[in-house]
Amino acid sequence: MPMEHKLHIGCHLSSAKGFLAMGREASRLDADTFAFFTRNPRGGRANELDLADVEAFLHYKDEHGIGTLVAHAPYTMNACAAKENLRRFAHEAMADDLQRLEHLPGNFYNFHPGSHVGQSAEKGIELIAQQLNDVLTPDQQTTVLLETMAGKGTEVGRTFEELRAIIDRVELDDKLGVCLDTCHVWDGGYDIREHLDEVLTEFDLVIGLARLKAIHLNDSQNERGSHKDRHARIGEGHIGLEALVRVVRHPALKDLPFILETPNDAAGYAREIALLREKAAP
Repeated sequence: MPMEHKLHIGCHLSSAKGFLAMGREASRLDADTFAFFTRNPRGGRANELDLADVEAFLHYKDEHGIGTLVAHAPYTMNACAAKENLRRFAHEAMADDLQRLEHLPGNFYNFHPGSHVGQSAEKGIELIAQQLNDVLTPDQQTTVLLETMAGKGTEVGRTFEELRAIIDRVELDDKLGVCLDTCHVWDGGYDIREHLDEVLTEFDLVIGLARLKAIHLNDSQNERGSHKDRHARIGEGHIGLEALVRVVRHPALKDLPFILETPNDAAGYAREIALLREKAAP
C-alpha cells in the first residue's frame, strides 16, 4: 500500500522561552513545522543564543518528527529603505540571523523584501539584491526566502516578476527561494480562489516552482486586489476554506511546509491544524 501523505503544517510560535519550548508547543498543537521571529519583530534586538537549548531542541525535533522550520526576519528590516542607517540595520540583522541559524542547519529564513518609499520599484529591487549579494555565503546551510507581498504602500514583491528581478540580480541564487503567502497574493490580485492552477502556472513560468519552498496559509479580510494585507482565520475570509483546502492538496504544493499566520490563540491554531489535516487527507 502507498504511504499515506502527511500534511506538514504549523503556525507562528513565540521564541521567548527558547527552541525546545517551541518544539514542545508545536507537538501540543499537532504541528510538525513552525515559524518564529529571529528577533523582536518590531525592534532589532535578538536574544542571546542558548546553544544547550538548541542542541536539546534538535534532538527533540528528530524524535518527534518536526520538519523544516521557517524562521521570520523582523518587520523592521527594510533592505531597500531610503535612509542609509535603516539599510545598514537590515544588512547587519540579516547577516547576524543567518550566522545564528547555522546552528540549526537546513532550515528557511523568510523575509519581506522591503518598501522602496518612493525611490521606485527598480531601485528597491537593486538595493534588495545588493544586500543579498553582500550577505549570502557559498557555504551557508540556510535557504533565504523572499515572501510574496500584497503591494501595500511601496512594498517590493507585489508581483512574481518583481521577485524574479531580485533573484536574477543575486549571484548565489541557489541560496534563494520563495515563500508564497495566500493572503498576500490574493490581496495583490492573484485569483487563487477560482484559478489556482493558472496562478501556479504563472508562478512557474516567471519564477519556477522549484523555488517555491514554503506557504504562509492565511485567509484574507479583503477583496482580491485590495493591496491591504489583513489576515483572516481559515474559512472566515474572502478566499474561503474550500480554496485553501485546494492549496494544501495541490500536487505542486502538498509536500511544502504550511505556516498559519491567522489571528488566533493556541487553541485556535490547534483547531485550524486539525481541520486542515482532516481536509487534506485523501
